Amino acid sequence: MSIEELEFQVPLTQKGKRLDQTLAELCPQHSRSRLQSWIKSGYVTINNTIPKQRDMVQGGEIIQIRAQYEAMDKSWSREAIPLDIVYSDKDIIVINKPPGLVVHPGAGNREHTLLNALLYHHPELEQVPRAGIVQRLDKDTSGLMVVARTLSAHTYLVDQLHNRLVTREYRCIVSGVMTAGGSVNAPIGRHPVKRKSMAIVESGKPAITHYRVLKKFPANTYIQLQLESGRTHQIRVHMAHIRYPVVGDPVYGGRQRFPKNAGAELLQALQDFPRQALHASRLAFTHPRKSKVVSWEAPIPEDMSNLLILLETNGNKP
Repeated sequence: MSIEELEFQVPLTQKGKRLDQTLAELCPQHSRSRLQSWIKSGYVTINNTIPKQRDMVQGGEIIQIRAQYEAMDKSWSREAIPLDIVYSDKDIIVINKPPGLVVHPGAGNREHTLLNALLYHHPELEQVPRAGIVQRLDKDTSGLMVVARTLSAHTYLVDQLHNRLVTREYRCIVSGVMTAGGSVNAPIGRHPVKRKSMAIVESGKPAITHYRVLKKFPANTYIQLQLESGRTHQIRVHMAHIRYPVVGDPVYGGRQRFPKNAGAELLQALQDFPRQALHASRLAFTHPRKSKVVSWEAPIPEDMSNLLILLETNGNKP
């Protein structure tokens, strides 16, 4: 656990505001939910008395905070795993994650992850929750991710994600031929039987995925997607739900569909594609310090590019 000790006088400009609103403005390095929990836990005092969250401030009061919050687990090891860093400054790091790299350690999986690599290349991230990781990509999904280098940047980016202000675009190859683009609005939660999988369930969390067609092939479609929400396996579950599963998806892919009269090379490539053909191609958000929208794009990796070439050249073989 990390200890936070702060003391400051409430500016007169805050008169008439609720305590939690005032703290959110005076302590931007911490999320409002964290500050509210500190008030409820009695970690915040005003003129040496314990206040309530909705108490109003008048200006001039002395606020003291002595609180604990969860820091990163310092038992994680550092590993010299190479990283494809697209952009870096004092506040953020943007990474193009390769397929096959797990983002965060878990049960039975404490090493060889993006977090282990980040701690090696940027040891200061030990002071930031989850080594600055604010979003996740599945192990076998490639593409762009942002990492916060400071606590205030981490809070800022998490709030943007929560408020759906981060643009995340993906490229994907699916089985089946789509007639047109569209949207999927279906809640996602744990599968009622397969507890390691996700599913469309009424009690799940709201999830919206927009998609549009980039290229049609005899038995496949190359599409672009944009997320409004960020649920676990969202694109994979939503595409399977509308019966256009992601090529190579070992969990939600179902029975593979092949082009009629396709060449042997294409059939082999579709059968042996080693992962879900899904890539996070564009990322945009408001920069924590510059207060302006910044964006990056990453071309699809070689395995997906090669598959698209085969679909283009071999898909219509007689």
